[in-house]
Amino acid sequence: MKRRDTFDVMCGLLGLAGDAVAVYLGFQLAVWIRFSSGLIPMFHEGLPPAELYREAGYVVALLFCFIYQALGLYARPQLGTFSERIPRLVRATGLGILLATALAFAIQTDPPLSRITVGVSLFTISALLLTIRLILFRVEVAMARGKRISNRVVVIGTDAVAARLRIALEKEPRLRTAVIAFLTVGSETPDPQIPAALIRGSVEDLNRFLESGEVNQVILSSTAALSHARMADIILDCERALVSFNLVPDLFRLLTITMDIQTVEGIPILGTAKWPLDYFWNRVAKRTEDIVGSLTGLLLSIPVIVIAAILIKRSSPGPIFYRQTRCGEKGSTFTMYKLRTMNVDAEQSTGPVWTVENDPRRTRVGAFLRAYNLDELPQFWNVLRGDMSLVGPRPERPHFVEQFKEDISRYMWRHYHRPGMTGWAQVNGLRGNTSIHERINYDLYYLENWSLALDFKILARTLFTRANAY
Repeated sequence: MKRRDTFDVMCGLLGLAGDAVAVYLGFQLAVWIRFSSGLIPMFHEGLPPAELYREAGYVVALLFCFIYQALGLYARPQLGTFSERIPRLVRATGLGILLATALAFAIQTDPPLSRITVGVSLFTISALLLTIRLILFRVEVAMARGKRISNRVVVIGTDAVAARLRIALEKEPRLRTAVIAFLTVGSETPDPQIPAALIRGSVEDLNRFLESGEVNQVILSSTAALSHARMADIILDCERALVSFNLVPDLFRLLTITMDIQTVEGIPILGTAKWPLDYFWNRVAKRTEDIVGSLTGLLLSIPVIVIAAILIKRSSPGPIFYRQTRCGEKGSTFTMYKLRTMNVDAEQSTGPVWTVENDPRRTRVGAFLRAYNLDELPQFWNVLRGDMSLVGPRPERPHFVEQFKEDISRYMWRHYHRPGMTGWAQVNGLRGNTSIHERINYDLYYLENWSLALDFKILARTLFTRANAY
């Protein structure tokens, strides 16, 4: 949102240099592992020419830097957490290795480049890239905190969205942004989170700020009370003062999903953008992941399920498995399987209710199974059948779906694709009797930003996440 300055350019160049060093050293480490470590058998006598692999390392480093530049990985400021960048880095690194492999086959060197070295470099380059990127990320954030404010913002509007906007802008140190004034629009009541000292007039006072030279950016947050002609005047006033202008659309109050703009005969049409899983090959990749993962999970979990079955039978009367109707893709229902963790009459007197901490309805064995997510193991069968996915929004019971779809906006969007055994909300502690609104935000973030790398990250975190597992 802010203009690029010397600090942003320096951070971009620092990232470029760090990537070049990481790729070159990662490639040379792969060469050492292949030829000098003794870990991989030598099929030919003698070592290859050192100069050949030094020059190849330079070419690979240059290739990676071009790819990263094309994918926008050096654009600054880059916002968000480091973990949010990992999927893009993994995709870019995979593309770099693919092109480097193709180049190794295409270029006829004497002797030919080792294909094993190229394969090993996928792991060595990735490891060094992520390490150096993490170090530079922390350095960049620390340096940004020590820099002076370079972007002074006037927000037109004093509603709840304007208040959230200020918090978001000033929370991110790499923006080096401060909101210096809020201007009221019409008769709106200022949000209590906005300090009274920052409400410095109405929208009619904007030109006073523009002429003073103390503002770099104007953000229009409240548009309902402004005519199109008045908004056009504000944009032109900002343009004349060489101040950047941004707008928070009214649609933000209803939707926060990614938007897409199409042009038809010169007329721009704004609409919701496609999600990653709307694309055929992404669905194929995810289904392949589910089939391989569920088969592996079933094979590995059979001993655990057998032991759990014995303990369940010995601890309380009733069946081993618990069958429950849940809502799946597009709102269709399916039967979900779990290991039984509660007494058979758990909801006989109450009807469907949330599980709470220290729930008295649980059996002793059931409490243990829930704490370590072991009661979910039979759902590998649901994944293999196609009812569920390994990762996705957790499926809910129809009783609660009927309740939430009327009370919570965007709730039904979480049923757009298959539900999951685990999900982004779950690994962030949002399960059981926790905020539904927060859970929806996490579920929709996952669907809007899906990638195989994000799935693998969630699966890895699931092994260590026990928050609200009761």
